[in-house]
Amino acid sequence: MKKNVIIIGAAGRDFHNFNTYYRGNEDYNVVAFTAAQIPDIDGRKYPAELAGDLYPDGIPIYAEEDLPKLIKDLKVDDCTFSYSDVPYQRVMAMSAIVNAAGANFNLLGPKDTMIKSTKPLIAVGAVRTGCGKSQTSRRIIELLMEKGLKVVAVRHPMPYGDLVAQKVQRFATIEDLDKHKCTVEEMEEYEPHVVRGNVIYAGVDYEAILRAAEQDPDGCDVVLWDGGNNDFPFYKPDLNITVVDPHRPGHELSYYPGEVTLRLADVVVINKMDSAAPEAIQVVRENIAKVAPNAIVVDGASPIKVDDPSVIKGKKVLVVEDGPTLTHGEMKLGAGTVAAMKFGAAELIDPRPFTVGKLSETFQIYPNIGTLLPAMGYSDQQLKDLETTINNTECDAVVIGTPIDLNRLIKIEKPNTRVYYDLQEIGFPNLEEIVGDFVIKRNL
Repeated sequence: MKKNVIIIGAAGRDFHNFNTYYRGNEDYNVVAFTAAQIPDIDGRKYPAELAGDLYPDGIPIYAEEDLPKLIKDLKVDDCTFSYSDVPYQRVMAMSAIVNAAGANFNLLGPKDTMIKSTKPLIAVGAVRTGCGKSQTSRRIIELLMEKGLKVVAVRHPMPYGDLVAQKVQRFATIEDLDKHKCTVEEMEEYEPHVVRGNVIYAGVDYEAILRAAEQDPDGCDVVLWDGGNNDFPFYKPDLNITVVDPHRPGHELSYYPGEVTLRLADVVVINKMDSAAPEAIQVVRENIAKVAPNAIVVDGASPIKVDDPSVIKGKKVLVVEDGPTLTHGEMKLGAGTVAAMKFGAAELIDPRPFTVGKLSETFQIYPNIGTLLPAMGYSDQQLKDLETTINNTECDAVVIGTPIDLNRLIKIEKPNTRVYYDLQEIGFPNLEEIVGDFVIKRNL
């Protein structure tokens, strides 16, 4: 008898788990996906074109809150939890919901979900959203490119639109972002790679994506997996690098699957040491030693610079930060907040009295966001609400702490300045040494 399965997800790991483990597997019948974390991704279908011959009608996607009823109505045997950056308490609460409804609760691991590349592969992950994966990935790519190597990055999925059209996406120019109708969240991840001159792939079907990346028309010597949230890699790494954040000490051992990424690490980067408390850094060091004692530890910072400090100094400012870092990442500050304090803002303005539409809903769902505004842009409506909220806010200036320039997407009617940050290693060992050893060992 086939087992009926629901995959509990958030438009990313769930589709990958289906593609690598369930698609074409005659022992299982995936009757539904559920959706959480990301707005407006339920009510769709995982399309037949991607689901394979066993699913000629595709697979429906429901809201996670319907899970108990779905388990009973669809006679479900197994529920597979398949999304990331979730506290252990919530994971086990979900297990209780599933078990109480009569089904088994499962977690798939690397053996059944990691795909092997034909090229040397470096993976960058983190123990939480917002630790600094992106600048770590950029640093590694720069070091490899300095050695004359062609690097192709593959980004953890963010398929929020037409899933068939997003099966395999290649980004080599800014125009490609428009061609693929990227959300703000996607642009924030892809654009920094593109403007530095390297190609990045993303999409839905990660085996097809990997094979395309390996055969990229511009050449490929090394694949770099640029992870999302705190997920472990979709590809089997030859070098696994995990970033930890001393602004959230202890989270490296209390969030799923962040602890998995830490335990898998060959290298651990302690980021943001320039702005974290010494006692918090020590907690993180001790936890690394407990669960990843053989990992090389790299000390790092993310120094801040801005286009125009005079826009900030002595002013009442609205800080706009990366959305996911503040929402399910639970950070109460980001690069924009650090910049505002560093360059002498007189006051941080709370945007809550001025929010409209979808942004008002975001603050209701995530009430513990700090005194700042998350740059939510999963849809045109969210982008419009972001523009209206910024321009409604009674402030002197706007500090843009997002990885992309929002002025390219919305009209900000107030003086504003952008914040920039890159990874800077402190002392030794450093990534230059580690990447150099990797290149030698792989005969690159």
